[in-house]
Amino acid sequence: MSQPLPILMTGSEWFATRPGGLNRYFYELFSATARLEDASPSGAAFGDAPEIPGALSWEAGGDTRSRVLASRRPIPGVRPRVVDRHFSLYGPPRRRYPDALQIVHFQGPWADESRVAGGGRASTAMKRVVERRRYHDADHLIVLSAPFKAILVEKYGIAPERVTILAPGVDAGRFAAARGDGASQAAERPTVLCVRRLEHRMGIDVLIRAWDDISRSVPDAELRIVGTGTAEDELRELATRSAKPGSITFAGRLSDEALVAAYSAATISVVPTTQLEGFGLIALESLAAGKPVVVTDCGGLPDGVKGLDPSLVVTPGDETELARRITEALLGKRPSAAECVAHAKTFSWESVAQRHLALYRELGA
Repeated sequence: MSQPLPILMTGSEWFATRPGGLNRYFYELFSATARLEDASPSGAAFGDAPEIPGALSWEAGGDTRSRVLASRRPIPGVRPRVVDRHFSLYGPPRRRYPDALQIVHFQGPWADESRVAGGGRASTAMKRVVERRRYHDADHLIVLSAPFKAILVEKYGIAPERVTILAPGVDAGRFAAARGDGASQAAERPTVLCVRRLEHRMGIDVLIRAWDDISRSVPDAELRIVGTGTAEDELRELATRSAKPGSITFAGRLSDEALVAAYSAATISVVPTTQLEGFGLIALESLAAGKPVVVTDCGGLPDGVKGLDPSLVVTPGDETELARRITEALLGKRPSAAECVAHAKTFSWESVAQRHLALYRELGA
């Protein structure tokens, strides 16, 4: 058996410090890689590192410059053959480990996401320079879906052969509790769950505008929105103007345990993104909880339900179509809990970690 491959994985923040899709992905992939016998990963990010061998926390103040400098310092005892970067801004310069294979995970166009969220022109331009330099400096890039590979090729000029698509995973065991008596709980009141950062590109405004049509067909339906973000005040105000404002609740940020409970009480979930979606881990988490998920045809979102039910995919930004499909699902036209769970289990983090390791080896690590 070959020696375990030493890998340095760098992220942005550990999930426990700042929950979110990118940080969840980084944590889960690092955890799964640490369980492989033929890998020896170290993982570095800001915030509270998990109690996993090799997990480290960069120390720095709150400003961006100090964080960048902290992430560039050498880590004692770490001599990787692979440096796998999950966020363009942070991590060691290439010269720190010149002989290591340099991998970059492209989780989305950072500058464009900043612009859509209302970022300033100078800040957006700086981010575009940083990410373009990082992508072109990498030996290879990994994306979650074909649409994001297309962005790298068409927008950033990356050669297609330098990009590999590796879908993410889901920890089905984490949602086992939601598959208990969730059906009976959901039957008490039809509930739609939306777990998203409250940003304009997430399409939650489209969902709220669609809610009036849904409420007319399913009068006792409830919409529960989980998350925080820069568009929260605007979305709350929009909800007050709906026909049934009392049927829409904002739950804020939830702990992992509370999120499982929220899925348990839901009938279905919805991911109504309108722009810049790499895959949508949250869709897999819903399925792992046994809850069907209606998604938009945005980025890699359809990949999460491919092979389960094509009717779960709707047009981004089309509130009429979204309302129709959610209504149908609430009235019974949806995959069973067992079908959802079986589909989710085909996306295990262990298999994702193995595919990453195989790619590193194939690329010469």
